[in-house]
Amino acid sequence: MVEKTGRPAYLQIVDELRAQIRAGELPPGTALPSIAQLCERFDVSASVVKAAISVLRTEGVVVGQQGKGVFVRQVPATESSSGAMLEELAALRRELGEVRERLAALEAVVLPEE
Repeated sequence: MVEKTGRPAYLQIVDELRAQIRAGELPPGTALPSIAQLCERFDVSASVVKAAISVLRTEGVVVGQQGKGVFVRQVPATESSSGAMLEELAALRRELGEVRERLAALEAVVLPEE
């Protein structure tokens, strides 16, 4: 189920599926769960799941096969390591944004404007 964090639901699904792929829970060649299964699992509409799958396709993480489903892509070793670094960089940027927001909230409390 997606959380009400302010982060779009489709991106939360992307993060979850990426983490499963990285952890080997969805190895290369494995089919993703169906759209209906993902809708039920994350308690979202089909359009949200389709948006998440679209992001993963654009990133080259998954490939669709007409009439068969969406599968985790086989990634060459060199591409895999640079992709992992880019994912880690994106995660660090998200965390940095969250830290900035928390710092601003703390400063507002501790250093109120005069």
